[in-house]
Amino acid sequence: MKFVDEIQMTVKAGDGGNGIVAFRREKYRPKSGPSGGDGGRGGSVLLVADENIGTLVDLRYRHHIEAKRGENGQGDDCYGKSAPDTIVRVPVGTVILDEDTDEIIGDLTEHDMSVVVARGGEGGLGNIHFATAANQAPRICTPGTAGEAKSLRLELKLLADVGLVGLPSVGKSSIISKISAAKPKIAEYPFTTLIPNLGVVKMGLDRHFVVADIPGLIENASTGAGLGIQFLKHIQRTATLVFVLALDATLENDLLADLAVLRRELSAFDETLVQRPSLVVVNKCDLAETRALAADLEAHLRRDGMDMLLVSAATGEGLQTLKNVLANQIHPSAEV
Repeated sequence: MKFVDEIQMTVKAGDGGNGIVAFRREKYRPKSGPSGGDGGRGGSVLLVADENIGTLVDLRYRHHIEAKRGENGQGDDCYGKSAPDTIVRVPVGTVILDEDTDEIIGDLTEHDMSVVVARGGEGGLGNIHFATAANQAPRICTPGTAGEAKSLRLELKLLADVGLVGLPSVGKSSIISKISAAKPKIAEYPFTTLIPNLGVVKMGLDRHFVVADIPGLIENASTGAGLGIQFLKHIQRTATLVFVLALDATLENDLLADLAVLRRELSAFDETLVQRPSLVVVNKCDLAETRALAADLEAHLRRDGMDMLLVSAATGEGLQTLKNVLANQIHPSAEV
């Protein structure tokens, strides 16, 4: 299934039905008075979060969603039928914004949470409401009001406790595949990960947390280089960030410089991200080159107030410790 995390659409709620002018025509009661009923309410448009949906792809080509209008009133005091609401199901984590004002209309963070994005029009009044002692045969009614119409932008922000960020080919996908049940694509070339991956890390029978693997950043991603920063919105909800670093045999890379690039690109996207609790994970500790620089790197990071862990996605070394550290950060009062 194609991963779609942002779409635009217009929504139009149903108009209210019109009230009508009518009079009773009964045998032996030639002047029985007004009997025009009210119009029905127009249907509203609601977005409802559904935990069984993981992407906005089903709405990609539904550019316009319109609810039905209410029925007009009828004679004999009969009211028009109200139209049903139109319900659109979206993934949990969907943010709804007004396309014209950028105002947030709703943020659906839980299953079955809903928001009315366009309210249906009210039904008009029939002439039964306008009868008075002075005017017993009113020929007055009102039309139904128009339903709301809006242009919307829907943005999906994945709900995860931990966000893995790093340059391409540092092993983020390998790590998430080893600590969770996620099965991301893994290969020996940059930008293997083209969409965010979610994995649930289980810590016993009733303890777990969710990890998101964000596609690799590169320097100047904030200006559109590489995959750009189109997926960074998926870590805006995370409680903890994990900066994954690794030596690349094809590059003369400096891990501290790599970390600086990541932090700079995150800050360019959202300056609050670099203020979140974070952990530096150095992958490929099974390589002698990685172990040779580990002590100096850890000392430098500690001076900056950052903790570091050595892991190897290839051999599994350090991964259980990583799970325990993250679980303690997310659930500090729980035993893991």
